[in-house]
Amino acid sequence: MFGRILLVTVTAALAMAVVAHRSDGAGREATYVVKPADTLWSIASSHYHGDVRKGIWRIQERNHLATSTLTPGQAIVVPVD
Repeated sequence: MFGRILLVTVTAALAMAVVAHRSDGAGREATYVVKPADTLWSIASSHYHGDVRKGIWRIQERNHLATSTLTPGQAIVVPVD
């Protein structure tokens, strides 16, 4: 009896792994090249709706930025809503 339950469980897990696919729940990403007058605020306000501070936080987290200083020509990844 235990063997059958184990077999059914393993088969169900394997079937789910085969049919599972990547979710777009995390959102898309775009690469953005920083221009001379750009700030995190200006980039976030042009790519996010709603609270710009949340957009700034997402950009900083995604790019592992320790400060808000950006360098012209720097390529950053911007998670797109």
